[in-house]
Amino acid sequence: MGSGAAMLLLCRAGARAWLRSPGCRGLSALAEEAVKLAEKSEPVASGGPQEPVLRRCELPVVAPRRPVQAWVESLRGYEQERVGLTELHPDVFAAAPRLDILHQVAIWQKNFKRISYAKTKTRAEVRGGGRKPWPQKGSGRARHGSIRSPIWRGGGIAHGPRGPTSYYYMLPMKVRVQGLKVALSVKLAQDDLHVVDSLELPSAEPQYLAELARYRRWGDSVLLVDLEHEDMPPSIVAATSCLKTFNLVPAIGNPEREADGSDGGARGLLIRGRRRGPLGGPEGGA
Repeated sequence: MGSGAAMLLLCRAGARAWLRSPGCRGLSALAEEAVKLAEKSEPVASGGPQEPVLRRCELPVVAPRRPVQAWVESLRGYEQERVGLTELHPDVFAAAPRLDILHQVAIWQKNFKRISYAKTKTRAEVRGGGRKPWPQKGSGRARHGSIRSPIWRGGGIAHGPRGPTSYYYMLPMKVRVQGLKVALSVKLAQDDLHVVDSLELPSAEPQYLAELARYRRWGDSVLLVDLEHEDMPPSIVAATSCLKTFNLVPAIGNPEREADGSDGGARGLLIRGRRRGPLGGPEGGA
């Protein structure tokens, strides 16, 4: 027991003596006992204050997350045929629905390429107004120096836009990646993201792809992501080239390439837009 322990014992003894009745032992007797215990304690080595030793770790260890399973479909027929299961990375397809980050990324995508060409002329750029319209005094009218002043009709604009104006700004890479993860996770949770075994179509006619989307109720807009961007199927390229609401993009540098197609042979992602209910009524979607 060191000096710190003796001091603590003295404090406790004083507290007990304070709470006891006057008939009990006083503070002096308890203090003497504390001093005797402090004298019997072993001396502490002069190596500085000793730090407590952490015997074990009490922090919770996060268990590894399980992969998300999704059905693998086929585009070879109108029926929604399921050919197997595939595992998707949980960090990409099971992210927390941070709608605030998704909103930031959506606003950034709208504005970072936006350029406003609106431009107005100042009083120095409009035509006319070189001389004073009337003398300063004697006419009884207000004083003016030019008919192209901003307060005159046909005059210059005082604080108008002076384009071209760029609204470019860059979000941090982590925010953009997290926004993409949230979008993919929300689409998968809403059953608006489908994994297909191949983007090869039995027919290269755009009508087949349009009828397939109408039969399976994919919605008005569809995004097709090809994980094997080296050799895109010619049929899907020819079919999407004539459809304005169907976009075919390669998965180059996107987190959706983390989809593991070893189990079900997944080679593509199909992300659909707004779904339509019976008779053209809205059913949901994003």
